[in-house]
This record gives sequence, C-alpha cells and structure tokens, in this order.
Amino acid sequence: MIIAVDAAGGDHYPTSPVEGSIQAINENSSLTVVLVGPEDMINAELDGHEYNEERLLVQHAPEIVGMNESPAQAVKTKQNSSIVSGIGMHKAGKCDAFVSAGNTGALLAASTFLLGKLEGVSRPTIAAMYPTVNGVRLVMDAGANLEVRPSMYVEFAEMGRVFVKEIMGVDDPKVGLLNVGEEEEKGTDNLKQAFKELSALPNFVGNVEGSDIFKAKADVFLCDGLVGNIVLKFGESIPGALEMFVKKGIKDLGLGADKAKLVSKVLKTSLAEFDPDQVGGVPFLGVDGLTMVGHGSSSPLAIKNMILSAAKCVEHNINEKIIASLK
Repeated sequence: MIIAVDAAGGDHYPTSPVEGSIQAINENSSLTVVLVGPEDMINAELDGHEYNEERLLVQHAPEIVGMNESPAQAVKTKQNSSIVSGIGMHKAGKCDAFVSAGNTGALLAASTFLLGKLEGVSRPTIAAMYPTVNGVRLVMDAGANLEVRPSMYVEFAEMGRVFVKEIMGVDDPKVGLLNVGEEEEKGTDNLKQAFKELSALPNFVGNVEGSDIFKAKADVFLCDGLVGNIVLKFGESIPGALEMFVKKGIKDLGLGADKAKLVSKVLKTSLAEFDPDQVGGVPFLGVDGLTMVGHGSSSPLAIKNMILSAAKCVEHNINEKIIASLK
C-alpha cells in the first residue's frame, strides 16, 4: 500500500511529515510512503534520519500552499504544489491515499475538483472525531458545508455510519441530529425537514442536544458545517481552559506540591481523549478517493496516526461500502 504525504503542509513542515512518515513505515511493514514537496527541503530533513529508502520515497513538488491562502486560487495557480501534485498522484493511481496537515480548504477544493464525488453524493463532508464517554465518535459536517440541505443530512448519516462501523468498530451505529431540543418540532424549517427524512433510517435516534455529545447518545452527530466547526473548535479549547482553571484552583486552595502533582496527573489522564495527535486526521467523506486532513499544528505522532488511519480506510474499502449504503 502506498500513502502520499504532504511534506510541505502544516505549521511544522517538513519535520513533522518526515518524522511521522518514518514512524509509520516502522510500525506498518506493508506501507510505502511518498513525501510530496520541494525535493531539496525534504532531502535535507531526511539527512538527519535513518530510514528504509525503498519504502520512503520523495516526489518533487516545488510550490507550497500557505495556510492562509485562498483555497480556490491556490488550486488554480499552484498546479505544482504539494497538495495538487499529491492528489494528482492519487487520481493517477500512483498512491492509495493522500494525507496533509496543510490548508484544509485547498485540500478539500483539490480533492473535489481532481477526484470528483462518489456516486450518490451531493457534497463531500468533513467528519471530525470527537471524544465521548464511549470513546471517539463523529461530528459531521465539521466545516466543509456551512449550509446543508435535508437530503444531504441523510447522505452524511450513511457515510458516517460506514466510517464508524468499519474504522471505529461500532456495530449498528446510531445517528442523531444536533438541534436546540429533542422534540421533533424544534429547530429551523430545514432541520424539521431533515428530521423527517432521517426518520426513515432505522438507527436514527432523533434530535440530540450539545450536552448529548459527551454522553454518546449517538455515534454520528449530524449538523451543518457552521455548527460543527464551532463544536469542534470549542472541544479543542477544553483541555487548555481546564488546565488554567485547575491551576487557579490549586493556587486558591493552597495545595502542596504532592497534591498539586496528583491533581495534574488526574487531569492529564482524563483529557487524553481530547489529544488531536492520537486521532491524527479526519477524512473527506464523499470524494472519489481517499484524502485526510490533520490539524495545522500536527506533531510527528499525529502525522503517523493519520497515515495509519488512511491505510485502515483503504484496507476496509470505505468508499465501496459508502456507495453501497447510499444505494
């Protein structure tokens, strides 16, 4: 299996992509990784590492898409960028998936334009992984589609169920629609219609509220990209905020060093599920191929986990199963 990695994406390129790729091939002996980006830059970073040169390759792509560049403009004007080149390799069948910690908008735009959409999919979606009491679950859409038609919620539900079942190992995943209340008549006209159309699914649990996410009332939480991105970013802020609150509490209570250390240890253990490095990246579900995006600040561990997650999606034939579910 061959996974292409954007070596010029994210806040810590090329260090994180290079080190994460080396970790991935060391952990999975069936993997070959292709680092895509400026050749001189990648080789200079590789010079400081020992690695299997037959399973870690370099594909020259001289241009770099910045994190704040316009997605459409970047895809149009930077045809030799690591993102466009890497997805082009995927389109040509030269790799099985492409992963990046770079510009999310550019990656989504290039994936949709170059790879196209799966049969039966109106719009691809970003499926974000979110911690719950039962482990990580999906919140989707997480930013790709700020407005979502009722029929699209049904597509998202089917794609999300396939991913949760195949990758997270949850049998018969439940689907919930994020809303301002549990009652069927709650929400906008669009959400009311979405509720009606989702009700045809046997695993639909109805409307769920924000407080139900951590309780794992569903396995796939549906929302539009505006709500989903806010929920995602709020979740990412929780560990840092709690750390500040706890430090203030320790100081206000005058706890000794031993007790303070124990409290910090409990806090760190409790918040491990929030660590984005453990997830690595999230998939663009609905594109006719496999692309994944990671957090801009992705560490080598995050890149490694994103590569391994992409490999797992390939092994489980995610797209074929999504097409079958939509039919």
